[in-house]
Amino acid sequence: MGNWLANHWLSVLFLVSWLGLNIFLFVYAFLNYEKSDKYFYTREILGTALAFARASALCLNFNSMVILLPVCRNLLSFLRGTCSFCNRTLRKPLDHNLIFHKLVAYMICVFTAIHVVAHLFNFERYSRSQQAMDGSLASVLSNLAHEKEGDSWLNPIHSPNTTVMYATFTSVAGLTGVIATTALVLMVTSAVEFIRRNYFELFWYTHHLFIVYIICLGIHGLGGIVRGQTEESIGESHPNNCSNSFREWDKYEWSCRRPHFVGHPPESWKWIVAPIALYIFERILRFYRSQQKVVITKVVMHPSKVLELQMRKRGFSMEVGQYIFVNCPSISFLEWHPFTLTSAPEEEFFSIHIRAAGDWTENLIRTFERQHSPLPRIEVDGPFGTVSEDVFQYEVAVLVGAGIGVTPFASILKSIWYKFQRADNKLKTQKAGHAALNFDKATDVLTGLKQKTSFGRPMWDNEFSRIAAAHPKSVVGVFLCGPRTLAKSLRRCCQRYSSLDPRKVQFYFNKETF
Repeated sequence: MGNWLANHWLSVLFLVSWLGLNIFLFVYAFLNYEKSDKYFYTREILGTALAFARASALCLNFNSMVILLPVCRNLLSFLRGTCSFCNRTLRKPLDHNLIFHKLVAYMICVFTAIHVVAHLFNFERYSRSQQAMDGSLASVLSNLAHEKEGDSWLNPIHSPNTTVMYATFTSVAGLTGVIATTALVLMVTSAVEFIRRNYFELFWYTHHLFIVYIICLGIHGLGGIVRGQTEESIGESHPNNCSNSFREWDKYEWSCRRPHFVGHPPESWKWIVAPIALYIFERILRFYRSQQKVVITKVVMHPSKVLELQMRKRGFSMEVGQYIFVNCPSISFLEWHPFTLTSAPEEEFFSIHIRAAGDWTENLIRTFERQHSPLPRIEVDGPFGTVSEDVFQYEVAVLVGAGIGVTPFASILKSIWYKFQRADNKLKTQKAGHAALNFDKATDVLTGLKQKTSFGRPMWDNEFSRIAAAHPKSVVGVFLCGPRTLAKSLRRCCQRYSSLDPRKVQFYFNKETF
């Protein structure tokens, strides 16, 4: 546990700060709407549901502002590049961008549920107060004359015959709320791992409903349904003094005057305008780079339906472990899929290996199998950084790949080979193990190296024990591109075999995610 905290303390601090901000914003807004004199009369109709609705709304604004930042890949690559001089701990939060993106999405779902339920109570209370004939303060507030006081009404349901359903679908706030919530539900349900892995196209298209969500969020508050007493009205007839004598409002000049109300100004757009501008810039940059010509220099069909594409692109510069997004317009104009680069930075081309794992990849492989000349056009965006870039920061590196997950390490292994050939003095890694695919070829299918190993499920305790004994004072980087169950096993081994003495062997776990 101590080793894990030493490696992830900045990520934990960042996560705790984010949670703390959510708690602070919720409590701040809740107390404001629950205690403020401005909303005294509004609370007479709605009760505590008002505070719950507004507090969750503020947290929704905050998290909707944050959620786009972890998927601004160019921004993250820029930060990783400018932070190249930083130690591993300072770069660690950048490696968890998608995890944070999911956490923010879950938080949005939680606050959306609170917001929706609270407003269901609010609309029901609005309707009940409008229909009440008991002469209570809530019924008087709901029936304030609209024509005389202009816009100074409090209850958005203006008639006893207006149903909650009608008010929901005919108001700006109600309609945009329904659309935004529907878009959110579709995005979240289509992003579960089963659908994302097996029906990526469904996930890809549905996830772009975030555009609908953001637009609805921006205009959600334009209706001004939540209203409070104006400052001038509070000065003339403070609710603490006048709420008990509401039947005498305007009866005499010296008596309490009828309160005036004003809608809460829309604020959501203020929260999201900056990240939206940043994200639009990100998309423009990615579109510009994707339009640069890509030349396919070699196409290789490997066993197990794995397609290798070797390409060139003007100005393309990469590091080990990075990935690119690939689009084939002849298959789909909109779909972009991520693939790890399997070439080394020292090579004159960049390459990817594509396994048939869905409709898009199967169509792409079939297209290249059928068509020899001219080859289909490929668009490339990237490269983007990952945790595997840090592999050369360790004296000892353990690379673990499962299935097609070996591809991130092909680039690393080849780069190590080139660095050894050129006697690169900057290379920290002094001993390199061997990893390859067990095909009946003279060289490895991915790395092109002669050194190969056999397949098998390693005994991890034996492996870590052996590495710890062989390198008693080293910092060992363990890199995985594989399933979650394997990640749990490796993370436990890293914690178990790291010495309590920081001067002795330390294992640092790094999982490839993109």
